[in-house]
Amino acid sequence: MAKKTIFADAFGTPYFLKRFIIFLLGIVSYRRFNGFNKLKISGTHHLKDLPDSNVLFVSNHQTYFADVAAMYHVFFAVNNGYYDTIKNPVYLLNPRVDFYYVAAEETMNKGLLSRIFKLAGAVTVKRTWREKGQNVNRMVDMSEVDNIMKALDNGWVITFPQGTTSAFAQGRKGTAKLVKQQRPIVVPIKINGFRRAFDKKGLKIKVTGVKPTMEFKAPLTIDYDDDSAQDILQKIMVAIEQTPDFNVLYEYDEELKARTEVQVPEKNI
Repeated sequence: MAKKTIFADAFGTPYFLKRFIIFLLGIVSYRRFNGFNKLKISGTHHLKDLPDSNVLFVSNHQTYFADVAAMYHVFFAVNNGYYDTIKNPVYLLNPRVDFYYVAAEETMNKGLLSRIFKLAGAVTVKRTWREKGQNVNRMVDMSEVDNIMKALDNGWVITFPQGTTSAFAQGRKGTAKLVKQQRPIVVPIKINGFRRAFDKKGLKIKVTGVKPTMEFKAPLTIDYDDDSAQDILQKIMVAIEQTPDFNVLYEYDEELKARTEVQVPEKNI
């Protein structure tokens, strides 16, 4: 598989361009997570001793772009020695350039801004069950799987195993099959509050005073030889708290927090 060089990442994006885009998007989005709404971060000590490659982060998903943007801030802060905080944005001057995220192809090809986000490290895939709001049923494109494996071979990757921003949606077994094949270190991330704070795309602020949370959990214990793909998927879904058992607690928490938040006209980034 292709390898990153001193000049470009594993997919040929020049580092100088990637750094510039990350810096620009980071500066523009910073106040969204440490201004209008204060991001509460926990568990980043689990990232301290991770290797530079073959690390897969699995997370629930609440908006198209805000989730990933916030994760970028956290990863870059940790890379510069700041744990559980993004208060000092100097970390944007030294971002990780070997960080990638899996995103739906149709989302990343809509408009100029999406294409810019794509250059920051997106590995695009076509959904096998949904396209343009319609149900579909198609085979997995193995070249896309190869691209995810290429990203893992060269850095850290984040994926959303539900493949949708809908809470408690069914997890997709493709993520578990990838884990069984590639054998990465799997780190769960549990996020909350992004759906309340931002619109569905994650580009506009719809509520201020929210404290979105991002919790990094200990790497999963996986027996790559004996655990089935279904076993691995179940471990992932429990870790990111997206099984039906968590549904009642989530709905109660959402209702309680909504009472203390201030609705404001939606604002652009």
